[in-house]
Amino acid sequence: MTLVLGIETSCDETAAAVVEAAPMPGMPVGQIRSNAIYAQLVEHEAFGGVVPEIAARAHLERIDAVVARALADASVGFADLDGIAATAGPGLIGGVIVGVMTAKAIALAHDKPFLAINHLEGHALTARLVAPVAFPFLLLLVSGGHCQLLAVESVGRYVRLGTTIDDAIGEAFDKTAKLLGLGFPGGPAVEHAARDGDPARFDLPRPLWRRRGCDFSFSGLKTAVRQAAASLAPGDTRGIADLAASFQRTVGDILVDRCANGIDAFRQQFAGSPLILVVAGGVAANQHLRARLGELAAACGAELVAPPPKLCTDNAAMIAWAGIERLRLGLTDSLDVAPRPRWPLDPAAKAAIGKSGVGAGVKV
Repeated sequence: MTLVLGIETSCDETAAAVVEAAPMPGMPVGQIRSNAIYAQLVEHEAFGGVVPEIAARAHLERIDAVVARALADASVGFADLDGIAATAGPGLIGGVIVGVMTAKAIALAHDKPFLAINHLEGHALTARLVAPVAFPFLLLLVSGGHCQLLAVESVGRYVRLGTTIDDAIGEAFDKTAKLLGLGFPGGPAVEHAARDGDPARFDLPRPLWRRRGCDFSFSGLKTAVRQAAASLAPGDTRGIADLAASFQRTVGDILVDRCANGIDAFRQQFAGSPLILVVAGGVAANQHLRARLGELAAACGAELVAPPPKLCTDNAAMIAWAGIERLRLGLTDSLDVAPRPRWPLDPAAKAAIGKSGVGAGVKV
C-alpha cells in the first residue's frame, strides 16, 4: 500500500491528512485514513476576510498539533509513510512557507520522499480520489482565488481553456455576503440565505453571457449587487434573501453558459474520449451550482463528478492524494524547492487580466 501524509496551509485552514492507495493498475481510488483540519474562522471573522499575517501565525501555532492528530487518527507513525506532501503554492506565501518547511523537516528527519504539490492540482485530482475518473477530463475549478476551465490530460499536464479576466467567483460570493451582512465565510452564508429567497426578483447582469470562449468575468456582477443592496431598506430580510438567491441564480447561469462552451472546446480537442466534467474548489460545495452543472452535463451527454463538499474546500486529503499520484510516477522533489505564491497549472497560458486570474494565489 502507498501511504502519504499531506499538509495544506495555503490560506486559512491548517490541515494534515493521511491517505492510502493500493499499488494497483487502472483507475486509482484512495482511502482517507485521517483528515484533520483547524479552520481559522475565529481569527478572521472580525475582518470579513482572511488577513495573511494572522493566518501565517495561526498556521505556525497549530501545525504540529494538527499533524500529530492526523497521524494518531490514522493509527500510523512517520516510519509507516511512503512520502510527505505539502502545498508549495499558489497561496498566501506566509502560510505556504509554514507548511512546506514542516513537511521538509519531517521528510529529512525520517528519510522520506518530499512532494511539493500545486494547490490547484490538489483540487484537480480530488475527483480521482473518490471516483474512477480517467484522463482526459474537463475541469471547472472555482474557488476564492481562482475560476478556470481546464482540460486535464494527465498528472502535471493541463491546458487552460478559460479563466476569469477580473475577479474570482469565490471572491464574488464573499463580497456579496459582506454587502448583505451575512457574515464570513461568504459562500455558505449566501447559499443559506438564498434558500428562502426569490431568484427572479433582481435582474442582475451576466458578464460575457452567450459570447464565444471560456473566460469568466464577475466584477460587473459584484457592482450590480452592491447597487441593489444599497437600495434595500435597513432590516429588509426578505430583500436580502431575494438578492442572495438572484445572485446565486445568476452565477449558475454564467457557469452553465461558460461550461457549455468548454464542453464544445473539449470535444473538439479530445474527439472520441468520454466526456467527464469535474467541478472542484471551494465554490463547488454549493448545492445549487452543482445541480445546475448536473443538468448541463445530462443535456450534453456528459458525466458530472463533484467531490463531497468537505473535499471541495481546502483540505490536506487532496494534497496527500496528489502526492500519491506524483509519487507513483516518480515525480518527487528535492528539499531545496522554493514555496511559490503564484503557480499556474498551465504555464504556457497567457497571463490573465486582473488581480484574481490564473496563479494569483490570493484568497479574499
